Amino acid sequence: MRRLFWIISLAFFAASGAARADERVNVVASFSILADIVRNVGGDRVNVVALVGPDSDAHVYAPTPADARKVADAKLLVVNGLGFEGWLPRLLQASGSKAPVVVATKGITPRKLGGAADPHAWQSVVNAKLYVGNIRDSLIVVAPADADAFRANAGAYLAKLDALDREVREAVATIPDARRKVISTHGAFGYFADAYGIQFVAPLGVSTEAEVSARDIAQIITQVKAAKIPAVFLENINDPRLIQRIAAETGARVGGTLYSDSLTGEKGDAPTYIDMVRHNIKALTGALAN
Repeated sequence: MRRLFWIISLAFFAASGAARADERVNVVASFSILADIVRNVGGDRVNVVALVGPDSDAHVYAPTPADARKVADAKLLVVNGLGFEGWLPRLLQASGSKAPVVVATKGITPRKLGGAADPHAWQSVVNAKLYVGNIRDSLIVVAPADADAFRANAGAYLAKLDALDREVREAVATIPDARRKVISTHGAFGYFADAYGIQFVAPLGVSTEAEVSARDIAQIITQVKAAKIPAVFLENINDPRLIQRIAAETGARVGGTLYSDSLTGEKGDAPTYIDMVRHNIKALTGALAN
C-alpha cells in the first residue's frame, strides 16, 4: 500500500512538472545576448530560443526553415531593432507568425554612424536596463498571470546591472586619460565609448559585412602611430588577421578578445551578458591601465 502511495505521488509530481513546463511562455530572441536578458527576466516561466546562437554573427545570419518553425511556435518574439536584424521581415513572412514582436531598444536614442542607426546599444549597461524594462513589460502582456514573477526577476536583474555599471566606471577610472583609446575590429563599441569614455577606432563599419581595403588599412596604421594608440583588440566574430597585421606594423599591443555581438557557449569567457561586460572591461584595463 505504501509503495502504491509513492508511485501515485511521483506520478502526480511528474504530471505537475510537465504541466508547469507546458505553461511556460515560448520566447524567440533574435540573438544570444537578448536571449540571456530574456532568461533573467522570465526565469522559470519562459522557454527561450536564440535564432543566432553563441559565437555567431547576426549581421550575416541567414534564416532557415527550422528557424521559421521556431518563430511560428513562439508566443513572443524579442528583437534588438535599429536595423540589426535586416533578415527579420523575410523570416516573419515565411513563418506566418502572429506573435507580438517587442523591440528591446524602444526608448533608446540611437547613435548615428555613417548616416545609419548604430544597433549595438547593449554595449552601454544603462541601455541594457532599458532592454530589461521593455522585455518585462512585454512578458507581462503575453502572460499576465506571471506578472509578479517577471517584475521580481527584472528588479533583481536590474540591481545586478546597476552594480555592473558602477564596476565598469570604477575600472575605467584606473586607466590614464591618454591611454583610453584602442583599435577594435568593427564599430560595435560606440555606445560603450559614449558611456564610459574609452575611444574605439574601428577599421570596419558598423556591419561585419563591410570590406576593408588596403588603403583603409594604411590609414589606420598611420592613425595608430600618430595617436599612439596603445592596444588593438580582436572580436569573437571576426577574422583575427586584420588586427594582427595592424599590431605587427604599429607595435601596438594585442590586448586580447572583446565580445561584441555574441556571447560564448557555457564553457567560454562570456556565457552571459554580465560575464561579457566583465570580460571586456578586464581585457581593456589589462591592456591600457599600465
